[in-house]
Amino acid sequence: MTRSFGVVVAFGLLAGTVSAGDVESGLSKGESAGAFQVKDVTGPNEGKSLCYRCRYGGRPVVSVFTRSMDERVQQLVDELDLVVGENGEKKMAAFVVLLSEDEEADAAVLKKVCKDKSIENTPLTIFEGVTGPPAYKISKDAGVTVLMWKGLKVQANHAFAPGKLDEKAVKAVVADTKSILD
Repeated sequence: MTRSFGVVVAFGLLAGTVSAGDVESGLSKGESAGAFQVKDVTGPNEGKSLCYRCRYGGRPVVSVFTRSMDERVQQLVDELDLVVGENGEKKMAAFVVLLSEDEEADAAVLKKVCKDKSIENTPLTIFEGVTGPPAYKISKDAGVTVLMWKGLKVQANHAFAPGKLDEKAVKAVVADTKSILD
């Protein structure tokens, strides 16, 4: 698998905007990304609760809300991590929020994913409860919701029903990071 961002961007431009078509979830374009607390499992604040939205401020940010860390979600995280690394820590940031009912078990899963995928630039975190932060409007019908913001305003939203995040969608979501980097 190529890890080249340029190829991903080219693919994404050909693929067009991602739309799962069967689920709406998360903040809409133009809405403000508000503060919320997560428990950092693999990032620089491992073991602590904090607000990554607050920490990253007005920088371009990709936030992935997920209810599982299946193979496709791991692929998405891996590819986003590379984009963050290529764009430098000061330019772009990302974090993953696993919506959890069993923090201990899910923390072990996140640590394994981080190690197996060599995630270096993207903290994997846990939010207690599968509904997510109320202000973020994460649908109970969504398996994965990806929000991208810049200046704390949402620029892109991609939502997928459980099992609907496929390889083509992963590539298109990663390519859409261009919308917050321009």
